[in-house]
Amino acid sequence: MITQNHYTKRITLADIARVSGFSISTVSLVLNEAPLSRYVAASTKEHIRAVASKLGYRPDAAARSLRSRRSHTIGIMVSDISDPFCTLILQGIEKALHSTTYLPIIMIAHNQRKQFGRHLEMLMERRVEGLILVANWLLVNSTRLADIRKSQIPMVGVGRDLTASRVRSLQVDNEAGGYAAAQHLYELGHRKIAVLRGPSELADSDRRWNGIQRFAAEAGLSLAPELVGQLSPADDPTSEFEGGYRLISSMIEKGAEFTAVIAFDDLTSLGAIRALRQAGRHIPKDCSIIGFDDIPHAAVNTPGLTTIRQPMEQMGSMAAKWVLDSLADTKSHTTVGPSSLTGTLHLLPPELVIRQSTARRLVDMRATPVTRLSVASQGRARRKKR
Repeated sequence: MITQNHYTKRITLADIARVSGFSISTVSLVLNEAPLSRYVAASTKEHIRAVASKLGYRPDAAARSLRSRRSHTIGIMVSDISDPFCTLILQGIEKALHSTTYLPIIMIAHNQRKQFGRHLEMLMERRVEGLILVANWLLVNSTRLADIRKSQIPMVGVGRDLTASRVRSLQVDNEAGGYAAAQHLYELGHRKIAVLRGPSELADSDRRWNGIQRFAAEAGLSLAPELVGQLSPADDPTSEFEGGYRLISSMIEKGAEFTAVIAFDDLTSLGAIRALRQAGRHIPKDCSIIGFDDIPHAAVNTPGLTTIRQPMEQMGSMAAKWVLDSLADTKSHTTVGPSSLTGTLHLLPPELVIRQSTARRLVDMRATPVTRLSVASQGRARRKKR
């Protein structure tokens, strides 16, 4: 009896054929689950599989790829594996691919543009059948993406709008998230609200700021220029923590008065919290603060961080399913194919998660009346006064 020795010999189809007593072609049909295997008797299939299992047979993925001219791999480009935003999206991608025959190949660019480009080339050289770009801080080269599109492989961007490069994209509705953050603090009675915007090169920052401004305009809320700060451009996402700390420390040193903070994201919020604590301010008694993303640290922070949740795992899962559906359409020769993933943007709704870092502000009712009316109700009230 032949036994598997992982160091000296790999069990082949010929070995299984010799032990089972059937031809190599029959063994191949059964173990590769080829369409013609339906004509093989059930007892024969069972015997061949039992022999393969006893010998410790493992399919040769490389040989199978050569025969089928398919790699059965999905390339995943990640900006920074240490960024909780990326890791949660990766979890969703992995779960969607787990039950399939596709193997994810994860490349980490470490927030370096040159490395990002080189890794894309390596993925293409390995003939990945699909590509998922978990884009966060990187500026993607549209020319390079255009070259990849010529290969007709399905490509999806997650967490960033890449539709300008004609790449189907999936992200949270950032403007709606900014609106919800401002509304939450307003309804708690806060009128002097500091805003920490994200880096200028990120479209997410502008969209969240647009949402905040839209709510402020509807509610008649004034956003003082001295209470609006912006994170500096940075290649390292962890610099958001230092940025939040620096911006709030600067406002405190200048004597700026505020009772609440809207931060670009959770890491920025945590930096702002440190600055407030060092200044002797208690959260939420002296200052409420709200973040964005709902990374794992948000729930375990003291106090728990109120935040705008991005469905990051769901976003990863959806991106993988889009790629898989496109590949399935291509295999079935339908007209949908990879071109269906071109240039469309899908926005997922954000969710307000209320924890202990925000609380009602006690204000002078004569100076700044507090109302629990919704923004829509306020608009109707203003129209009646006219």
